[in-house]
Amino acid sequence: MITLAHLSDIHLAPLPRIRVRDLLNKRLTGYLNWRLERHNSLDGVGLAALIAHLHEQHADFTAVTGDLVNLALEEEIAVAAGWLKGIGPPEKVCVSPGNHDAYLPGTLTQACGYWDDYVSGEAIDAHVFPFVRRIGEVAVISCCSAVPTPPFFSSGRFDPDQAARLARILDLLGEADYFRIVLIHHPPDASAEKRRSGLRGARLFREVIAETGAEMVLHGHTHRATINAIPGPRSEVPVIGVAAAGTAQHAKPDDDPARYNLFRIERTETGWTCNMAAFGFRPTDGEIGLLMQARIY
Repeated sequence: MITLAHLSDIHLAPLPRIRVRDLLNKRLTGYLNWRLERHNSLDGVGLAALIAHLHEQHADFTAVTGDLVNLALEEEIAVAAGWLKGIGPPEKVCVSPGNHDAYLPGTLTQACGYWDDYVSGEAIDAHVFPFVRRIGEVAVISCCSAVPTPPFFSSGRFDPDQAARLARILDLLGEADYFRIVLIHHPPDASAEKRRSGLRGARLFREVIAETGAEMVLHGHTHRATINAIPGPRSEVPVIGVAAAGTAQHAKPDDDPARYNLFRIERTETGWTCNMAAFGFRPTDGEIGLLMQARIY
């Protein structure tokens, strides 16, 4: 059996010291949003406790689907590099970047430089994404939907070139009978196709999955815990979103509490099984515990 933990939307807090020149771009709107609203729901309180609880599970691998930072300041990116080391070594952890990690042109390149082996793996050609991490008979394929966007936008992009590479990777891994888990920050299902915050190229992503297949897709971005599905070649493919790990315990009533998902994947005589356990802060008492269990595959 292979166990895989899934975290997303860390939004490490607090923000570093902000200089006036740091805000002469899109960061101004992001900073104001943080000061006026987001710092009340994403203040980082409890994140250390959540990670300590995750470590007690002794997962074989941890997938982080982006938004480690807030404004993609270099100091934030450097702190996130240290945080990743606290999660585990690069051979046991990987990142699929989010829109906050690519907040301005050039910041994603800077982040990949700092995060290095956490955002790399086996690739089909010279392009970094998608890359593959293999854990026994489980293959984790990390895509990248992170692109810089104008103020008030948080959308992502999945282009034809990345789609072609993903299709080839999924074909090869499918022929080798791996349990294929695709990571992407933005949700790829049709319900999330919104101009300001959705995934441009979501239909293209779904077409790749429908043609080549995958066993599961994991994402973040919405800060909500969701279970959806998209068509596969033989049956629907589960699409699992996880609530933001950086959400405070005292979040607004309509926010999902901070959590992580733990998947237990096992080959049987007839195929594969995958069971999910969601752990996070209970709304009733603010303690970390089991929130739900589900059979995913």
